[in-house]
Amino acid sequence: MVDISKIIQGKNLSEVEVQIVQYIITNIDNVLEMGVRTIAKENFTSPATVIRLSKKLGYTGFIDMYYHLLPLVKKADLPESNVMEEFLEISSKDFMSHNSMEDIEIFIKKVLNLKQSYIFIYATGFSAIAAEYLYKKLLVLGRKTIFASGTDSIGVFENNLEDIGALVVISKSGETQLVLDKMQAAKEHHIFTVSFTKETENRIAELSNLNFKIIDHNKLDDRNMLPNSFFPGLMLMFEYIVKQYVGTLLPKKDKNE
Repeated sequence: MVDISKIIQGKNLSEVEVQIVQYIITNIDNVLEMGVRTIAKENFTSPATVIRLSKKLGYTGFIDMYYHLLPLVKKADLPESNVMEEFLEISSKDFMSHNSMEDIEIFIKKVLNLKQSYIFIYATGFSAIAAEYLYKKLLVLGRKTIFASGTDSIGVFENNLEDIGALVVISKSGETQLVLDKMQAAKEHHIFTVSFTKETENRIAELSNLNFKIIDHNKLDDRNMLPNSFFPGLMLMFEYIVKQYVGTLLPKKDKNE
């Protein structure tokens, strides 16, 4: 099940270019052998359009685009039984193989140790469910936190900019436009930004001061229809960070006692 919406989002592609992306993904097993000229001919356009498309998507050329799209498409085409096996296997390596203890220490220092400023948490769709969990978790830890999702007024964020010390966002794809807008605004106001996204390159990760990468087994399943350990892995990442944070508080408590 292949969904190209996140691949093309924010790239300002023409109708013909979107058609070419869909054609390449549909014919992923043959397009390399076909070559740029044949692909262009099949889509009633020029080879230059295909090359220009690859560069719009952030690749150096057609071959670079092909080798980046290939694993995404093949992963989306895996039989459900294989996906279920991966879904049931979650271990520490799944959420620490792309992250480090240094990342967690920075999160604790720049976000969880904020005293006067607010932590603003933002996400949309399924990610908003996980974001609300993190919001409530931080509240019971005594952190000053605000949570908003795509259904909330933009004023919830804009009216509190002066009081926000850190912006934490969650986006499985790393390409959600509403989230990107918040990230850009935070950057302009010199607010520290943290993102939780899939492990491959994406615009939200690039824009963040700190990015946590969670393995996404179905990177083109934008509607979250297939079994996937992304969100369970995300929740484990939250809990692991909290575990490290609480650990930093214990010595201080013992000393006071």
